[in-house]
Amino acid sequence: MAENKYEIVKRGLQTVIESGEYSVGDKLPTESELMDQYGVSRYTVRRAISDLQNEHYVYRIQGGGMYVDDWQGNQRQQAINNKMIGVVTTHLADYIFPSIISGIDRAISAQGYSLIVSNTHNNRDKERQSLRQMIDNKVAGLIIEPTQSALPDPNIDLYQEVAKQQIPCIFINAHYPQLDAPYLEVKDREAEREMVEHLVGMGHQRILGIFQVDDMQGLHRMQGFINAYMAHPEISYLSETVMYQSGQDMTKVLEQVARILDKPERPTAVVCYNDELAIQIMDVIRSLDLTIPEDVSIVGFDDFVLSRYLEPRLTTIEHPKEKMGLDAGKMIMARINGEEVAPILYDLKMVYTESITPPIK
Repeated sequence: MAENKYEIVKRGLQTVIESGEYSVGDKLPTESELMDQYGVSRYTVRRAISDLQNEHYVYRIQGGGMYVDDWQGNQRQQAINNKMIGVVTTHLADYIFPSIISGIDRAISAQGYSLIVSNTHNNRDKERQSLRQMIDNKVAGLIIEPTQSALPDPNIDLYQEVAKQQIPCIFINAHYPQLDAPYLEVKDREAEREMVEHLVGMGHQRILGIFQVDDMQGLHRMQGFINAYMAHPEISYLSETVMYQSGQDMTKVLEQVARILDKPERPTAVVCYNDELAIQIMDVIRSLDLTIPEDVSIVGFDDFVLSRYLEPRLTTIEHPKEKMGLDAGKMIMARINGEEVAPILYDLKMVYTESITPPIK
């Protein structure tokens, strides 16, 4: 097949650059000179230069012409990045994420790969920056925890670009059904229902559920809470929920919870979106001169390591943090190698401790 005119210009410039005729930083001929040299239009020259810019052979200085970029250094960097796995999480240095990231690193380092990690702080603008950075760095694969996964995503165009560039991608903790990518998730809905059923079995009828509802984990946990009550219609009207979103002023949320717990007919148990929230709710309970678990039983989710050192120790639901990380690392390596992979859904273990007890009659 005959080369297009712009491909001839591109190949010609690339050849003289790679031959050393022009060194890094040298000024290249002007657009007009290239038009005369190759007998082509300005559009053709600009298209060729645009391709060479994208491939880091040339760069422009506005009003100053075109120059030779560090093409060899960029090729070396690209080769390095091709052994890099990008990880985009909503958080990084706290809660369950260090264990997940450690598991990923163990799995991929055994295959000679390294990590680039980015933290969105559950913010859509930061997610966009993170995704763009990973695409520009030409990572070999991507492991992503979606930001605010229960809400419409304005960054879906970048996810589509990831797919267009055929960058292997998997999701953890939540996923977008419209994107054809495997995922690793826990059975949030089923686990929360089992925990609430346990509390009901202990005699609790008035249970307060507090859930973050801008991610799918929170929505599924709230659905599990509701489903448990729907199985007991005789007491379902006694349930109560508080919903909030990430980035919301938690002071107001805690004040709302305090008002509910200060009522004469207060809940006798509280189930929380996660252990981190449960720790804050424990302080609210004590600020009302109520005791745990005699006055109010409390339950978290995720088995946060710090919750093991509370008094009383927090009842929670175990999240397979490091196993999820190991499995995610193995899954992304399989995708890079062109293998078919299936989603993974984890059953969860209940961790019953002294923070729950039957309600006082």
